[in-house]
Amino acid sequence: MHPTLVVITGPTAVGKTKLCVEIAQHFDCDIISADSRQFFKELSIGTAKPTPEEMQNVIHHFVDSHSINTPYNVNDFEQDVLKLLPQLFKQNPIVILTGGSGLYIDAICDGFDKNLPQGDEAIRIKLEKLYSKYGIEILQEKLKQLDPIFYQEIDLSNLKRLYRAIEVCLLSGKPYSELRQGIKQKRSFNCIKIALNRDKEELYNRINLRVDLMLKEGLLEEVKRVEKYRNENALKTVGYRELFDFLDKKLSLEEAVEKIKVNTRRYAKKQIAWFNRNNDYKWFHPSEKDNIITYIKSQLKS
Repeated sequence: MHPTLVVITGPTAVGKTKLCVEIAQHFDCDIISADSRQFFKELSIGTAKPTPEEMQNVIHHFVDSHSINTPYNVNDFEQDVLKLLPQLFKQNPIVILTGGSGLYIDAICDGFDKNLPQGDEAIRIKLEKLYSKYGIEILQEKLKQLDPIFYQEIDLSNLKRLYRAIEVCLLSGKPYSELRQGIKQKRSFNCIKIALNRDKEELYNRINLRVDLMLKEGLLEEVKRVEKYRNENALKTVGYRELFDFLDKKLSLEEAVEKIKVNTRRYAKKQIAWFNRNNDYKWFHPSEKDNIITYIKSQLKS
């Protein structure tokens, strides 16, 4: 059988973890996490990191693999996964790649576009000053003006990606969404792409319940523990940013929790839009485990 990377993705709270473990057990293979926040040892509750019980003895790579104060980006992830995959394929021709970070998944399957302009320190300093003075909203509005397409897809709470997208637009004079659609790089493995989704009301209810559960499990205490790292990019995202505002007395706890729910629902909508633009994905409801396994088997090549 030809080495095959089975991508299983979808919006946050859709039910990827449980399904991926069951499918990994069926094929007796490993799982690689492409969740850009689950890499970090210090973040667990707010990233919905799978517990040892949920992992069911299935080996998960890139979960708790880095410290939050160690710089790690999509280029690093691409290189590390491409080094790891040949070792895993020697054990089993199938490996599962899962997570909701579309950019990280695209980097593994298609290659990260190396033709994008390099960073510019002067532009970055200007953007950082704008952020310090006016907050993240000014950067969101700037990206909307420069690239309305990518604005609809990006996690608008991810400060690092906002900086980078605006930077590329300003340096190139073109929308980031136009430039990133480069030539796909050849891979030595096949990719089977599966996306999960639920009815909108069902998904949003699951998101709201998950946020409530995170609070019960100690999300606020986790936020307090990592407050000293709050300037790291991994913490400028949904679930942490809102509770930092609570700690800064900008919001009440009730307002912060409601804001987490609203922003998470918005993020889920953008994740769905990201994967919808790629026709390679076959969509399933998470309850269709048997159909998904049948589909995977039908796509395997000898």
